[in-house]
Amino acid sequence: MKALKERILQDGKCFEGGILKVDNFINHQMDPILMKSMAVEFVRRFASTDINKVMTIEASGIAPAIMVGYLLELPVVFAKKKKPSTMENMLVTSVYSFTKDRSYEVCVSSDYLCKGDKVLFIDDFLANGNAAKGVIDLVKQAGAELVGMGFLIEKAFQHGGDYLREQGIHVESLAIIESLDNCEIKMKE
Repeated sequence: MKALKERILQDGKCFEGGILKVDNFINHQMDPILMKSMAVEFVRRFASTDINKVMTIEASGIAPAIMVGYLLELPVVFAKKKKPSTMENMLVTSVYSFTKDRSYEVCVSSDYLCKGDKVLFIDDFLANGNAAKGVIDLVKQAGAELVGMGFLIEKAFQHGGDYLREQGIHVESLAIIESLDNCEIKMKE
């Protein structure tokens, strides 16, 4: 997606260790016009897919997932990183965070992720695929079906996308970063 790629090159910041910071337009301060454009593109790319629920993991995936859910007129459920004491019928899995360098448990109520749901997962980044693997586990636990995964930015050099595609999952990434070597952002055309 041209507008996202241009914005990454213009405003993205690269740090050692393969970290791309886009917090001034995606995951701290948000550009709602760009967010809407990205959601429209996801709707276009998944147009032939039978979906009845959009899912993400808090927190950075919530904004794009809400936009996609709004456009599709579907409910959006997000897996929580802290177990609420009031959550009933909890499904739980463990996810390793590359950015935070630690594992945490994520949970969702089976009241909202149900058997028979056809789930589209939306998130901000795809790196090693750990969040995606956690969602796959939650969807399986619920007896639902994962019909696709959409990511704003994929770091191809961390191979999470390769893994998901090898599993036969329909993956769409709006911008693919080939390399962040020497803190230089190299995009896939």
